[in-house]
Amino acid sequence: MSLVIVLHRPQDLVNIASVIRIMKNFALRDLRLVAPAEYDAYRVEGIAHQTGDVLKRVQVFDALDPALADCHQVVGFTARQRSAKRNAQRPREAVGELLAMSEATLVALVFGPEDQGLTNDELDRCHRIVTIPTSAEYPSLNLAQAVAVMAYELFLARGTPPLKPPRRAAEPARQEQLERLFGDARAALEAIDFFKTRRPEAIMRTVREVIHRTPFDAREVELARAMCIEVVRYLRLVGRSP
Repeated sequence: MSLVIVLHRPQDLVNIASVIRIMKNFALRDLRLVAPAEYDAYRVEGIAHQTGDVLKRVQVFDALDPALADCHQVVGFTARQRSAKRNAQRPREAVGELLAMSEATLVALVFGPEDQGLTNDELDRCHRIVTIPTSAEYPSLNLAQAVAVMAYELFLARGTPPLKPPRRAAEPARQEQLERLFGDARAALEAIDFFKTRRPEAIMRTVREVIHRTPFDAREVELARAMCIEVVRYLRLVGRSP
């Protein structure tokens, strides 16, 4: 995959460090900085720990055009409506094509400065525009947040390693196991004098309804039984069991 992140006139060293950390998180390796207000690789590594391999590949340019000169597809990110109308895509809509292009060509993802984003002239250099949808009440994203959203979508679209399989599932509880649980539950409730003036049959009918609504497996039933049995056993030890 040939894909570079381009930060145009980033103003905050912490944001640069955050972007580098995000790139490391989502397996992106190439970052280009265009006229950064401040850049100190040593300080960045102190903020974004264990990202030395990404830091070594950072390139710094004085202007946007040289940073994009060898790119075949340039994608600009913006959150604002522009006077020059352009069709914009959402990240999830764009990633499929961008990944396909990046197999044979160099794709640049361009993010503007934190305070104003990319200008119309800068967006004119872009082949396509991507906008990250946000709440109208607070639409502005931090630079690193915007990069994170796109990096995540790219990572997801590339195919992530499968999650660790769940533990071996226990078989569903058999009716005889449930009946033993109901018996143990009643014994525990009697031991703590829960019924008092309540009708045991009515209470236990409700207990049954609750448990029947939940698809307990055999392991869970045995755990619940063990808790009920321990309640009775403890009360006997302290001399409070009837």
